[in-house]
Amino acid sequence: MIIHADMDAYYAAVEQRDNKALRGRPVVVGGAGRRGVVATCSYEARVYGIRSAMSGASAQRLCPQAVFIAPRMNHYADISRQIHDVFERYTPMIEPIALDEAFLDVQGSLRLFGGAEAIATRIRADIYAKTQLTVSVGIAKNKFVAKVASDESKPDGLIAVAQGTEAEFLKPLSIARIWGAGSVAQGRMRHHGFNTIGDLQAASLARLQLLFGDAAGLHYHRLSFGRDRRRVGTRAAQSFSHETTFAYDVQERDECHRVLFGLSERVARRLRQRNQPCRLVRIKLRYPDFKTVTRQRRLLPTNDDVALFRTARQLFDDSWSGVSLRLLGVVAEVGGECAQTDLFSTTRIGLINALDQIKDKHGDRSIGYAGALRVAHRGEGG
Repeated sequence: MIIHADMDAYYAAVEQRDNKALRGRPVVVGGAGRRGVVATCSYEARVYGIRSAMSGASAQRLCPQAVFIAPRMNHYADISRQIHDVFERYTPMIEPIALDEAFLDVQGSLRLFGGAEAIATRIRADIYAKTQLTVSVGIAKNKFVAKVASDESKPDGLIAVAQGTEAEFLKPLSIARIWGAGSVAQGRMRHHGFNTIGDLQAASLARLQLLFGDAAGLHYHRLSFGRDRRRVGTRAAQSFSHETTFAYDVQERDECHRVLFGLSERVARRLRQRNQPCRLVRIKLRYPDFKTVTRQRRLLPTNDDVALFRTARQLFDDSWSGVSLRLLGVVAEVGGECAQTDLFSTTRIGLINALDQIKDKHGDRSIGYAGALRVAHRGEGG
């Protein structure tokens, strides 16, 4: 059996937990105004139609009284580790999807804990006891149905779909629930009269393949009946990222370098907190017309700020067209195979450890490299 656990309005819920004055109010985590983007929002804000990835300006128009909070990604990551510690009490088969979401294969733990529902109930109680945050849970024989079940159980609920009842459970739900069907595919489905998953079930495989192609038609046919062959993956590969949307377009190379240094510093700190080395660095550049470019490069395993920055800077210099930029981002991937280690000097290790200790005690903005200090106060972080 597979459990899908998804924290409820995670970033916003953390902010409301930490600040009693925000409880019961529409809270938006992200940037306000024309350049801001909504990362997530509280359920009180969703009543007004605010959704993730919406522009901050649109969110403000929908709910002028909304409280906008800048994301605190390091804080959310710290709490996420507490949540994953709970998962590990019940199974080693865990596939993290994000800081607030994971699949758990609990088949090997059923006898020990008394069944999947008992495990899910204990997980929910343990997470709340440890973090005072709620989690919604779906249980099913496969990942797709478990994910849909957790979505349907929100907020703060639990739905278990018994084996053999998957098609009946899915039948009344919108085609928007079909994994892999984006807005264009959904538009085509509705054009042909498919509005619910039950409508897909009623169509033959031959018709679906005629309308949507052999591969997509087979995919939709299988998922409509709740058939999903994907297994819970436990690969170690993960990525850590930070990005900045500028308050105004930036065109100076030195300024971009300073931003990249600040972002690299924050990403490297998260790597060290997880005791994981980075094996690949990726940068993201977004232009005023929203064209987005990414470039990446492998490097020897490291979690040193300067090593990450040097690679990010080289990628930037090799790919930047000289046009003003709206956004810059740095991503570090961990996992994979690499035989050699990038060993920086003991002096560097001592400096990095000292900086981390100061930040642990006084906050991330308490100290940093001179060239990156003002970056932390500019734009909206991701």
